[in-house]
Amino acid sequence: MKFTTNTKLALTLLTLLSFNINSAQEVIEDKVEAKSKKDTTINSNQRVKIDGVIGVVGDYVILDSDIDKEFIQLKARGVSTADITRCQLFGKLLEDKLYAHNAIQDSITVNELEIRSNIDQQINAFLQETNGSMDELLKFYNKDTEQSLREEMFEINRDGKLAADMQRKIVEDIEVTPEEVREYFNSIPKDERPIFGTELKVAQIVIIPKVSEEEKKKVVDRLKSFKADIIENGASFVSKAVLYSDDIASRKDGGMYTLNRKRPQMVKEFRDVAFSLEEGEISEPFETDFGYHIILLEKIRGQEYDVRHILLRPEVTQASINEAKEKINTIRQRVIDGEITFSDAARQFSDEKETRNDGGQLINPRTQDYSFELTKMDPELYSQIQNLKDNELSLVLQDEDRINRIKFKILTVTDRIDEHEANFARDYLKIKNLAEQDKQFKEIEKWQNEKIKDTYININGEYRDCVFNSNWLKKE
Repeated sequence: MKFTTNTKLALTLLTLLSFNINSAQEVIEDKVEAKSKKDTTINSNQRVKIDGVIGVVGDYVILDSDIDKEFIQLKARGVSTADITRCQLFGKLLEDKLYAHNAIQDSITVNELEIRSNIDQQINAFLQETNGSMDELLKFYNKDTEQSLREEMFEINRDGKLAADMQRKIVEDIEVTPEEVREYFNSIPKDERPIFGTELKVAQIVIIPKVSEEEKKKVVDRLKSFKADIIENGASFVSKAVLYSDDIASRKDGGMYTLNRKRPQMVKEFRDVAFSLEEGEISEPFETDFGYHIILLEKIRGQEYDVRHILLRPEVTQASINEAKEKINTIRQRVIDGEITFSDAARQFSDEKETRNDGGQLINPRTQDYSFELTKMDPELYSQIQNLKDNELSLVLQDEDRINRIKFKILTVTDRIDEHEANFARDYLKIKNLAEQDKQFKEIEKWQNEKIKDTYININGEYRDCVFNSNWLKKE
């Protein structure tokens, strides 16, 4: 049981806590003589007795234990580390610190409040998804207090944001022309051209049970009673949010969110109400796609608004559920009988706005087109369509999403492209993405080589024997 719990902890927070340690710049004297160049890697199983400083990049220090922690995180992801060396992970840490250091030099800033808000959400997500406790979390990551954990998480989140923003800045203006795409494709030897896996196009029709006006009125009246109790009797908004809000992500924090006028967060209706309030004011109940809310505006700090909210979602009656299920069964039978095409039925009857006008065609969130590569398809979607022949309809499936607690859908495969060698005309968008990635990689490589020359870098001890792709040792 202990092993299972620890694995869940690592899987949940592995992207949060890489535990690289920041420090002021140090100059380190090399005290270990160079080893034979035959030993160009350091075994990942080698035990290191002393946690020493192994590298410095600008103002950042890298410890030997940072590499151990990188291995732990990779294993937690289920990644095999058998062929990954300490030298390779050290090289990755050097790159990360080079990005973060130069981000500061280029005056790239991060929003401290936004980072701390993200940390709150990350910890809450961990606690909800694993049914864990703060004590378990502290024990797993060898921290004495929640505050020390949060401080380290802040450093990691901040440096990660700096590095990501620096990389985005390097490639933000890079585009490829159709001619560059063609040149890239033609430069690939024919026997090395990529093989694209089987691809499917999938469409769906969604029917969502209707919420009755009576149920809507119930939650509006309840929110009004909350507001009256707070204003007239001094009841706590925070307590009511914790006890009653249907927003799981925020209710443990008393419904707290920090909004920024310049960075859209939350749906438009929510932002419009929040930004119209005065400090200390509570809104009237209002509706979004998620349900009905009231908002308390606690504090305005320039562009930042600290708000608390309570969300209530109207109940869906069994009668509405039965009606929705009957409707989608009727639609399915009409398509099977040839009375209406699937695409026309989607346009006429589907309750899903995002796909309705495209005849129910799903958009691949990774590529923003209609094709889904079979090996990269969402496992749940794959399980729903894996046995369907082209244009065959699935059974009626019950589902849910962030907005709807229950909905019904039918799916169909509208097109199938078998595994094939890249074809310039048919696979132009994929080839364009590859060409753009190649151009970005070359630009980042060029930037990295230039910055290595201009940045203070020191590599200590046996890590000087590593073979790096970049010139971290600044050899002529």
